Amino acid sequence: MIDFDAVNREAAGYRDQMVAFLRELVALPSESTEEGAVIERIRAELEATGAYDEIRTDGMGNLHARLGSGPVLIAIDAHIDTVGVEPRSEWAHDPYKGKLTDTHVFGRGAGDQEGAVPAMVYAGKIIRDLGLASDDWTLLLTFTVMEEDCDGLCWQYIVNEEGIRPDCVVVTDSTDCKILRGHRGRMEMGVWTKGRSCHGSMPEKGDNAVYKMARIVGEIEKLNDRLKADEFLGKGTITVSYIDCETPSRCAVPGGAFIHLDRRLTVGDTKESAVAEVKDAITRAGEQAEVKVLTYARPSYTGLVYETEKYFPTWCFDEDAPQVRAAVQTWGALFDEPPTVSRWTFSTNAVSIAGMFGIPAVGFGPAPEDVAHTVNDSVPIDHLVRCAAFYATFPHHFCAARAESGVAGAAAQS
Repeated sequence: MIDFDAVNREAAGYRDQMVAFLRELVALPSESTEEGAVIERIRAELEATGAYDEIRTDGMGNLHARLGSGPVLIAIDAHIDTVGVEPRSEWAHDPYKGKLTDTHVFGRGAGDQEGAVPAMVYAGKIIRDLGLASDDWTLLLTFTVMEEDCDGLCWQYIVNEEGIRPDCVVVTDSTDCKILRGHRGRMEMGVWTKGRSCHGSMPEKGDNAVYKMARIVGEIEKLNDRLKADEFLGKGTITVSYIDCETPSRCAVPGGAFIHLDRRLTVGDTKESAVAEVKDAITRAGEQAEVKVLTYARPSYTGLVYETEKYFPTWCFDEDAPQVRAAVQTWGALFDEPPTVSRWTFSTNAVSIAGMFGIPAVGFGPAPEDVAHTVNDSVPIDHLVRCAAFYATFPHHFCAARAESGVAGAAAQS
């Protein structure tokens, strides 16, 4: 039997090491496609613990750390890239200094979502320290890249190219130490209007593509109000997130215009239905325009280009799913208060893990969602301790929950 009080004491004992490690991570800028330095720093920490049987980097640049070789493969995933910091003038402190208070670490990536990394790394150390490893399971930690640019792309690579398909994945993107069992999907679309350029001094001789697009934008705003809602996952949304035009000069009528659409998908939304809704909005505007689902094809920091369509499905698991039950049981064994079971508002790597591949997933990580991408990006220090204890003991409960459900073990790969 696991001594859960000992696990909590052990996690608390690594508090200072985890804080120092996190501050070093925050100090290394790691925007999408530029994560190499952070990957190497995490590798060094993994090696220093002496807890892991294998540490390697794949062709995309994702870092893998394996502990054990049992038949049930349990992965814990953190994306280690961040968004940028502009405008710097809005920050009350240097975003790359890892400002430390009595209760929090501040800085770009502290909350979203490098704060999970020390907890994951030291969870393996706790497992080794306390002899919690089991012949029943393999633990695979994945420190993944490019999520902010294209969430889930890293796991498309891991499943399709590395041949790794876990029995369960704990997604550590910000949950505020709540247990999350689903979130909306998302997709990105582009809309193009065409007009006829002419000199700006005689606009009546041209056909302004921006005016056409402006009418479409108004209908996109109205479309957002009409989108359906799900009782648990919430409402589908659509917004214009970027606008541009083609013009020969600043004193000419634009001959082309473009908008980028961010569409969040709730239960019942599909790629086809979302595209059809945008086409209907264009018709309501009385215009003609081209609509496309966009693709992503930026090279990773290793130089690999792994192109994908920007459609990422909705996913949700019931509360009685083994991985959700296991998360609740893990919480109950470690902590004195009742858990909160809910869902994310934003999107995570689980759009591929669960949405595309149907791999059982559950969310548990440090820091609240609402600090993500803000100048208040931060993580409570006590969340690092809680998460380390949680990650160290989750495999035990997941195997028990699987057995209760009568699910046979699969061969672990890593």
